[in-house]
Amino acid sequence: MNTSSVAPLPIVILISGRGSNLQAIIDRTAAGELPVEIRAVISNRPSAAGLQLAGKAGLETRVIDHTGYADRETFDEALQACIDSYQPALVVLAGFMRILTPGFVEHYRGRMLNIHPSLLPDFPGLNTHQRALDAGHREVGASVHFVTEDTDGGPVLMQARVAVREDDTADSLAARVLEQEHRLYPQAIHWFADGRIFLDENGQIQLDGTLLEQPKTLSAEISAPC
Repeated sequence: MNTSSVAPLPIVILISGRGSNLQAIIDRTAAGELPVEIRAVISNRPSAAGLQLAGKAGLETRVIDHTGYADRETFDEALQACIDSYQPALVVLAGFMRILTPGFVEHYRGRMLNIHPSLLPDFPGLNTHQRALDAGHREVGASVHFVTEDTDGGPVLMQARVAVREDDTADSLAARVLEQEHRLYPQAIHWFADGRIFLDENGQIQLDGTLLEQPKTLSAEISAPC
């Protein structure tokens, strides 16, 4: 349980789909285990199921439909204006399926996180689980990273690892990785909210005042942020 007297960190969450990581963040926040204030949930897709999850939790939702804009730049400008109206200290990408323009990324440098279903730098992009199986990998996982201009290429803060079973399919593997994502992302956000991590002027992660040379691995024993 969070007993800190520090004001909760204002965040905005961006989604494109079902919102399972959004729900994990909502649940941890509601339980008092994550010191954040979710000021808005924004989607680029009006039909995103995660909007309903946010609505049920009493959160403000907004839709900036990318199909209504002529190009990425004008969409990102509208999205940025919407985000900034809520004055977040952190932007959380939770299944937001858009490639962001360099200007947008630079605007949120050091205060935008993403979660990706692979052990980065392995398998950036889509279809990560099938690609891992095709490559014969015996271990997969998920990574939380700061967002940079390189798609899924920003500095990685934390990872969770999942062993590949002999009978695994892409779907079965994805399900087990997703379970770890729901533990991993709130942990990383908690560290940011506590001021334990930040991106320095060299684009490197500092954790507790020390350069993070390798991503932290979420232990199987960890059940709550620390």
